[in-house]
Amino acid sequence: MDRISKENYYLDIAETVLERATCLRRIYGAIIVKNDEIISTGYNGAPRGRANCSTLGYCSREAMRVPRGERYELCRSVHAEANAIISASRRDMAGGTIYLVGRDARTGELLADATSCSMCRRLVINAGLARVVIRRTKTEFDVVPVTNWVVEDDLLVPRDPDAILNEQ
Repeated sequence: MDRISKENYYLDIAETVLERATCLRRIYGAIIVKNDEIISTGYNGAPRGRANCSTLGYCSREAMRVPRGERYELCRSVHAEANAIISASRRDMAGGTIYLVGRDARTGELLADATSCSMCRRLVINAGLARVVIRRTKTEFDVVPVTNWVVEDDLLVPRDPDAILNEQ
């Protein structure tokens, strides 16, 4: 009998977690694992006690015509990575791995372009996680060292090197 890889094993679990998500656009599931132990899970949905988009029947960002990938502060949902991180202690997850799976809420198709938004990347960095494993297909995935997200600071404004030299 062929065994699946540990990465796909954990990604399968994260994919089951996303079945609790309540977003009408993209649904995500995440699990944090350290030393072969699941530390926490998370999926995207409204904060506890607030109405979910699936209950309301509309997406507030779509209603405001916000393009995908922009203005996440207008989203009702807490993202899967954030929910997994707030459900664990830093001491338990530092050095661990977060596994992430996304699906299109309408079609159910896996999101080959799934990734963490810039806000969640900051949370992953501060949580002390070492790796992010993101499902691309049923068997393929990318492994992202979190140090890449530290070095590739998405909030730095590119500057003209000549302008910097002229300032000195």
